[in-house]
Amino acid sequence: MKWETALWMVACLLLSSLPTGQLHSTCHAFVGETVVLPCSTSPPGELTLSKSLLYWQIGTTHLVHFFQNGQDSLKDQDEKFRGRTSLFLDQMKYGNLSLKISSVQLGDNAEYSCIYREAESHEIKKSTIKLKVSAPPRIEEPPSPSEQNQIPSGSPTNVPCLAMLLLSFLLLVPLGLWHL
Repeated sequence: MKWETALWMVACLLLSSLPTGQLHSTCHAFVGETVVLPCSTSPPGELTLSKSLLYWQIGTTHLVHFFQNGQDSLKDQDEKFRGRTSLFLDQMKYGNLSLKISSVQLGDNAEYSCIYREAESHEIKKSTIKLKVSAPPRIEEPPSPSEQNQIPSGSPTNVPCLAMLLLSFLLLVPLGLWHL
């Protein structure tokens, strides 16, 4: 085996062993949509949720979602997120700590932190996810065929006819086809 191949294999092993909880990502959503902010632990395995804490927050003051002792604890949740956040409870023990935000609002545009702490080992894993929220695209409907053929009120409807009459007169007089 060449040394380049061996070096490549070692690099791949090292990259694959990095904890996925440390990766940073960006998510995009339109106002009114539901978005999932990804967060997971590595290596995947069964977590002891009854002895762990999970914080989803913006900065250090805005608590978006809090999970402790195997259940949601939302009494200190930021008011603007009430009733709009949830976790994948059936997948959490396997390392899926992702947060679902429903009815996304422009004010949800922020950098979110997913902070997981196991009570026994005191190991802390943190991931940062940027959410970019946009207003929904405006789709303008083309005018109906009946609207396209309508002449707006107040427009000079006889101007094209007068112009054609004048043009005809100017062409026919020099040709001698029009006698006055």
